[in-house]
Amino acid sequence: MADVDATETADGDPGSDGDRSADREPERSENGVPAEGAVVRDRFSSDEIFQRIIAAAEEEIREGRRELFFSALAGGMAITITFLVYASLYASTGGDAILSAILYPIGFIYIILGGYQLYTENTLPPVALTLERLASIPALFRNWSVVALGNFTGGALGAVALAYTGVLSPEAADAAVAISQKGIDETFWNLFAKGAFAGLIVAGVVWVEYAARDTISRLIVIYLAFLCIPMGNLYHSVVSFTEMIYLFLHGDVGLAVGLGEFVLPVFLGNTVGGVVLVTVVNYYQTSEHRLGRIGGERRISRLTIPEWFFGRWVGRSYVPLLDTHESTDEPREGERIMVPVSNPRTEGGLVELAYTYAAQQDHASVHIVHVVQQPENMRMQSNARQRDRIIRESEGQLDRFRTQARKFDLEPELSTVVTHDAFEEIFHQAKQNGADLVVMGWDDDKPWDTVKRAHPIEELIGTLPCEFLVLKDRDLDISDVLLATAGGPDSDLSAEVAVALRDAAGATVSLLHVVDGRTTRADGEEFLREWGAKRGLDDAEIIVDDSGDIERVIEREAADRSLVLIGASERGMLARLASDSLHLDVVNTVDCSVLLAETPYRRSLLRRLFGRK
Repeated sequence: MADVDATETADGDPGSDGDRSADREPERSENGVPAEGAVVRDRFSSDEIFQRIIAAAEEEIREGRRELFFSALAGGMAITITFLVYASLYASTGGDAILSAILYPIGFIYIILGGYQLYTENTLPPVALTLERLASIPALFRNWSVVALGNFTGGALGAVALAYTGVLSPEAADAAVAISQKGIDETFWNLFAKGAFAGLIVAGVVWVEYAARDTISRLIVIYLAFLCIPMGNLYHSVVSFTEMIYLFLHGDVGLAVGLGEFVLPVFLGNTVGGVVLVTVVNYYQTSEHRLGRIGGERRISRLTIPEWFFGRWVGRSYVPLLDTHESTDEPREGERIMVPVSNPRTEGGLVELAYTYAAQQDHASVHIVHVVQQPENMRMQSNARQRDRIIRESEGQLDRFRTQARKFDLEPELSTVVTHDAFEEIFHQAKQNGADLVVMGWDDDKPWDTVKRAHPIEELIGTLPCEFLVLKDRDLDISDVLLATAGGPDSDLSAEVAVALRDAAGATVSLLHVVDGRTTRADGEEFLREWGAKRGLDDAEIIVDDSGDIERVIEREAADRSLVLIGASERGMLARLASDSLHLDVVNTVDCSVLLAETPYRRSLLRRLFGRK
């Protein structure tokens, strides 16, 4: 007997596309979004439409500036076709309202079906992503700015071509001037209101477009919707910009007047119409399950409120693509240590350093995070097989750290995160998981070392979420430790590490202090003895140098040591490491491993700007 489709009508006919059997799983595309409706196969619910929009929005908002700009440039030039046929038909039909507008939607059809970027069509998907706090408001504005710039550049190039190449007949050229002049003659608020209605139409098209399952349906929706703009005497910002530039080239309007009194109100109206009248309304008609399974079975970690408003200036701009860590609200005893690794196969020394330190603390826990830089072909809603493969391979590599922990009588937490930006994700993980100390490596093969994208603004408004130890690993050996100190708070963290290494592994510890001139040598020796005694290092060797050349002395003394501990002598060590502006040559000149320590420190604006203590 042949298999029968599980879908049946109320009359019992098999194979209908109507109501769906409750036990049949609806089809989904590889990225997890619905490929068919869950209740009625050929219709999507509002939640399902939202999921499809979110999947597309994540690709748009993460697209590179160059790709985004040139896609928008192509969109702006396609709008020129709309202006061309509108003016030509206006001239040939004697200004007939219906016949002259019959081909007006052609440029928009090219843009939407061709996958080009258009500012007004671009309002809905990125805003939906931002409302979900999956992308920050600065990321949204960055996306809008690039698209608007590309659209206007393309429109301007198209206007130049129409004005100087003779493509328009004399009659069509006169009609183009007349059409453009109508907008200039409107009042600011009339243009704003008409732009808002046009924005409503365009953003509505996007919503309906993602509800359609075939190209013919999309084509009909796009055509009819954009036909409403000339028929309703409405205005679209990119078309209006093209018209204004054409009018400017003919010498009929000044550039400042055209931009301020024509393009600006239409642009603002389109934005308000698209965002408020459609995006927010469509967002709030969906349920709390609006994201569905686009992120797979994993928990989606939204941006914090500060991250949402300020983006990477205070944390991150996008959610990680994958985060396997299950956070808990249960109170924890003891110090919580986080170790971000990029290659578990080669970072056993870093993890052992963290284990050694943790074993000397009361009830300390260690959380090892495998931080994976986003693969080029992976998006936030990437297919489940790719996610499962990454998780499986990562867990296999991390297992060695569980075995390694047994000799320290520790049970580490292990997790994997795939992220757009490895450097800022480390800070986010530390904040989210309540880390007291981060122990991380710093080498040329680390994704957070190659990014080199720390912003100066981070120095002005950011503080470390916890203490940091940054290891420059050169075949790590903890048997003979040199601790250089000037007495700052970061050196206190270095002292704690030195004590732990001494007590756990029997490391020999030497303390180094550099003073200016022989007259201060005695004071330096007294300071170093007292400093070491207060921190449990009274048995350490005391080394005082009166040359005043800190880096040369460290390099000399490090020649016979296996590890150098240095407190962050200049504030903002991590941000300077990321931007290659940490002027501490000794990190690269010594042959042994170097461990840099930095503690959270609240600085005044002057101190952050000028590095004053």
